[in-house]
Amino acid sequence: MHAGRPGRTGDDQRLTGAPETPITPGRSAYLPGEHAHLPTHNGRNTVATTDARAVNLADRGLILRTAFGGMAAQTLRAAVRLKVIELIGAAPRRADDIAAAAGADPRSMTRLLRALAGLGLLEEHAPGLFSVTPAGALLDSRAPGSLTSFVRVFTDPVALRAWEHLDTSVRTGDVAFDAVFGTDFFSHLAQHPDISTAFNAAMSQATMATATVLPHAFDFGRFTSVTDVGGGNATLLSAVLAAHPHLSGVVHDTAQGLAEAPGTLRRHGLTQRCTLIAGDFFGSVPKGSDLYLIKSVLHDWTDEQVVTILSHCREVLPPEGRVLIVEPVLPETVATQDGAHASDHGVTYLSDLNMLVNAGGRERTREGFQEVCHRAGLTVTSVAPLEGAAPFSLIEAAAC
Repeated sequence: MHAGRPGRTGDDQRLTGAPETPITPGRSAYLPGEHAHLPTHNGRNTVATTDARAVNLADRGLILRTAFGGMAAQTLRAAVRLKVIELIGAAPRRADDIAAAAGADPRSMTRLLRALAGLGLLEEHAPGLFSVTPAGALLDSRAPGSLTSFVRVFTDPVALRAWEHLDTSVRTGDVAFDAVFGTDFFSHLAQHPDISTAFNAAMSQATMATATVLPHAFDFGRFTSVTDVGGGNATLLSAVLAAHPHLSGVVHDTAQGLAEAPGTLRRHGLTQRCTLIAGDFFGSVPKGSDLYLIKSVLHDWTDEQVVTILSHCREVLPPEGRVLIVEPVLPETVATQDGAHASDHGVTYLSDLNMLVNAGGRERTREGFQEVCHRAGLTVTSVAPLEGAAPFSLIEAAAC
């Protein structure tokens, strides 16, 4: 795409995926890192290797794909908003039929479908005939394990506006969200119930993989009662209680965080075994449990705030009690990547930047968790990857 201005000069730049390479007589156009087929005087082609200093095509591809990443995210957003996956269903369907069902322009819908196929979410069996891949099925709002709410929230302008000021946050260390919206992220949620509801739904979907494996990955048999600190709509604790009938539970969160929890407990038949307690974990944590579960909470906050949360857990922890933190644990150094795919930890580093610009917290290394636990009067007794729910780990801590 270009501006279409007359009189373009050699200094003008086009917004294309790759820079132009001039074509000269007797030579074909090629990109740095490719081989050019040069016609000879007798019409045969010879292969010429580009200069050794030319940028490798795979490396260029990595940069270009990353630069287009925001467009890929918005492609997912459009698919969710138009309910593309639901409209296709279980059998291949033609683009024209999908467009008609969505009330969309047929040509534009075909372009969207092909972009989704290019991302691996659809398969085009014949021109204009599409089916859903296993990855694409996660964008079906009706499916178990659906990530539609997660996609909606993390591609929404509210989540993205602060990212436009990442460079400012890097320079200053300040939280960009606070400057952009005039308040902190969680206060903004409290002021906008519709956004809060969407955020809670996204967090519930993001928790499903952990909820599937955690009940069988940790020895809950040692305990009698579990308090899920910042447990939201009770998705995680419900899975734990369902798998361990001897346990009772408490979900502790703000009133808005607990808004959907009663429905979750009813669906799982757990209303008699689980109590909901509204409150602020910066003020106190309910006493009475011998296990305090904290998932995807600490990364939202600064070290000082995390020490406050953990200190409140320590204050009510019985002698044999434990704190179980479920969060990613970053390696001490970044593992080298081949450029083809981001690792689970690679995504966590992006989450770390998201904490920087939107919440003010951070992802932590093992040493980072040990430090905040020690300051709160806790000792980390074990750290282990949560198999089946990468990049999460289980960090168990006891009173010093």
